[in-house]
Amino acid sequence: AQLVESGGGLVQPGGSLRLSCATSELTFANYAMGWFRQAPGKEREFVATISRSGGRTYYVDSVKGRFTISRDNAKSEVYLQMNSLKPEDTAVYYCAAARTYYSTSYYSTAKQYDYWGQGTQVTVSS
Repeated sequence: AQLVESGGGLVQPGGSLRLSCATSELTFANYAMGWFRQAPGKEREFVATISRSGGRTYYVDSVKGRFTISRDNAKSEVYLQMNSLKPEDTAVYYCAAARTYYSTSYYSTAKQYDYWGQGTQVTVSS
């Protein structure tokens, strides 16, 4: 299945970006969704996740209060609103989909995800 991210780019510290991830091949409402990132020379890191229903979310501590994950099941899209960006947020950001039977479940481990996008680059620099 194909997940396509968009919205990455170059932004100054303190700025904002909104990432989007869309799919036309999955029954989107059957999947919990997540965002991960990978900086150069580092392992892929969990950023945020949202349940199928959108009612539950979870974030890595380093982005709490700055990033917001949301989804629109009617459009089969998930979003990551990133505010107050810092240079250490620079990475390739990936969205991922995890098949789940439970509307309130979410996942913070990469191995729990079934499908991945190709990634979008986010660079925070002055």
